[in-house]
Amino acid sequence: MAVAIAEIERVFRAEYGRAVAVLVRLCGDIDLAEEAVQDAFAAAVQRWPESGLPPSPVGWIIATAKNRAIDRMRREGSREERHAQAVLLHGLDSSVESDEEDTTVGDDRLRLIFTCCHPALATSVQVALTLRLLGGLTTSEIARAFLTSDATMAQRLVRAKGKIRDAGIPYRVPDRVELPNRLRAVLAVIYLIFNEGYTASSGDRLVREDLCAEAIRLGRVLAELMADEPEVLGLLALMLLVESRRTARAGADGQLVLLADQDRKSWNHALIAEGQAIVRHCLRRNQPGPYQIQAAINAVHSDAPTAADTDWKQILQLYDQLMGLNPSPVVALNRAVAIAEVYGPAAALQVVELLDVDRHHLDRYYLFHAIRADLLRRLGRNAEATVAYDAAVACAANKAEREFLQRSQHSVRSDQTMTGA
Repeated sequence: MAVAIAEIERVFRAEYGRAVAVLVRLCGDIDLAEEAVQDAFAAAVQRWPESGLPPSPVGWIIATAKNRAIDRMRREGSREERHAQAVLLHGLDSSVESDEEDTTVGDDRLRLIFTCCHPALATSVQVALTLRLLGGLTTSEIARAFLTSDATMAQRLVRAKGKIRDAGIPYRVPDRVELPNRLRAVLAVIYLIFNEGYTASSGDRLVREDLCAEAIRLGRVLAELMADEPEVLGLLALMLLVESRRTARAGADGQLVLLADQDRKSWNHALIAEGQAIVRHCLRRNQPGPYQIQAAINAVHSDAPTAADTDWKQILQLYDQLMGLNPSPVVALNRAVAIAEVYGPAAALQVVELLDVDRHHLDRYYLFHAIRADLLRRLGRNAEATVAYDAAVACAANKAEREFLQRSQHSVRSDQTMTGA
């Protein structure tokens, strides 16, 4: 049965990270693994539209990538490397499902995350590289997530892979003694993968369900590995609580639906119950961290039967605590939203206007302009709001978000025309 290109793209999004992780384990070379997997998917694009999906698409991709890697090594190997290649090829010919390595966690993707998150690499590079290799994100998508240019991000990725190769950074999950020091970047990686899935940084789709599922899966694996680490549990709770609202975020026409307007009966209450239980467990431990606090904020949202019932004062208190632990422009923007609900839009706008736009590159961040536009609209400053919406639309790469902003902008312009403002 023939298969559409869209289905191959779905397999790519869902299985790219797994395939690369398996190939890295088999051949020990990140560049070779990534190129081999990309070649395998290129072959799938040529064959599957005619032949249909194989019984195990990811198995086909891994086997094909393995063969491509073997072919390349045979072509490029020097005479002195023949013996080493023979040993490696013997390993490559073994089953891709082999679990002969005795590691703390038998998961290729988790091993690859910890490899990419080695302390020899800068934290931002650790996150970017793992998003590339595990999530299959393009350089442009990662650059948008980091508010930087494509060229800068491409250079970072090349240097990072070179450093892993030259320094001989091992492909393994660290010993338990090492784990706490490596945790921060790993959590950031998983959360950014989830965020890219929950709101795709570009394209026509609002959500990439495969990335959300992958991030939650990795979060569960990490929670099993580090069950005594509150921030690991906090991140898992945060993702579960946010994921519980995913299906309500878009209407039947695909248009974005804001939190306040969502049908709360359609939220996934099993995920809410699980996330809230984890939050309560973390509260009893009384070792607060940024992910736990964000999970608590989302737990407050999930407690409210209607938007009007939301305890915004409690949310603002939690954002105050979060700013003390993790002061950042994004946290400040979200705190401003809570301030607007408690003290009004004028107080919130004061906070937004005090942010250092140039230092934090907020001029590239569509939510900065969108929040500012909404506050200006609520204050009746429609001309300024229209300009701010222009900036937000220009920065928004996701189609659903861009169309939502355009509708909001149109509404403001209509009000402006009616009032003559």
